[in-house]
Amino acid sequence: MRLNQSEKFEIIQLVEKSDRGVNDTLKELGVHKSTFYQWYHAYLSQGYDGLADKPCKRRQFWNQIPEPEKQQIVELALEYTDRSPREVACLYTDTFKRFVSESSVYRILKSKGLITTPAFMLMQASDVFKDQTVRVNEMWQTDFTYFKIPGWGWYYLSTILDDYSRFIIHWQLCKNMKSQDVQDTVNQAMLKSNLQENERPKLLSDNGSCYIAGDFKSYLETQQIKHVRGRVNHPQTQGKIERYHRSMKNVVKLDVYYSPMELEAALKRFVHYYNYERYHESLNNVTPADKYYGKAARILERRRKSR
Repeated sequence: MRLNQSEKFEIIQLVEKSDRGVNDTLKELGVHKSTFYQWYHAYLSQGYDGLADKPCKRRQFWNQIPEPEKQQIVELALEYTDRSPREVACLYTDTFKRFVSESSVYRILKSKGLITTPAFMLMQASDVFKDQTVRVNEMWQTDFTYFKIPGWGWYYLSTILDDYSRFIIHWQLCKNMKSQDVQDTVNQAMLKSNLQENERPKLLSDNGSCYIAGDFKSYLETQQIKHVRGRVNHPQTQGKIERYHRSMKNVVKLDVYYSPMELEAALKRFVHYYNYERYHESLNNVTPADKYYGKAARILERRRKSR
């Protein structure tokens, strides 16, 4: 399978930040070691442009952009230091109604010494769910992840993510990881999503004990929610929420929290950023909230007119 320039860049960032060895990480991603090092050497010598398959015939060099516009791009990057060149490019287009490419932003920021390792760990799923959703609230993904708080012990984060828009509908920090905790999470998600009386999403989960418990099955039947469980030993089925958890923990775990309240405050800040501010590449560089609330088409049309 041929990977594009952006996918190669994501794999390089993932390998650089991975806690596992290079060989183990590449084996998990299905990338041959010699292929990866060809990309990596090209990236070290030429930057992001070195990952392109072949030079574009119509190249636009960064120094052809007017100086005031370059300065605006730099100022945006300095104001939003956690944004990647891709996100800065989208933010510039949305703010100033003038199109600029990701590669142009990359070259401008690199020339100013502003390119750093992204704050988010990017992860490529090796497979996707076979039945692709076509609307919001058609299917929700749910999963637990965990945090250890010094002096308090383990806490478990239960999350509901809309499969179509990747919008985090509800999350809550739990002391346990039981079926009642999942029920509480689903109940709150249903209230927040303002579902119609006859509207019920499918719920996709793994095969953890809390999801296969008899009382949880009864609860879903009462709510008329169809339960879909991922294939055993195949976590890519829940790839969207798995990627979200990796991105979230890569940021939230940079700090140490000494109470559940501190951790909840950090999670709240990240979820707001993820839902409403972070441009999602898989959503054509709109935010999950734009997609969930039906604003994406208007934003993309406005960007098209700015080109």
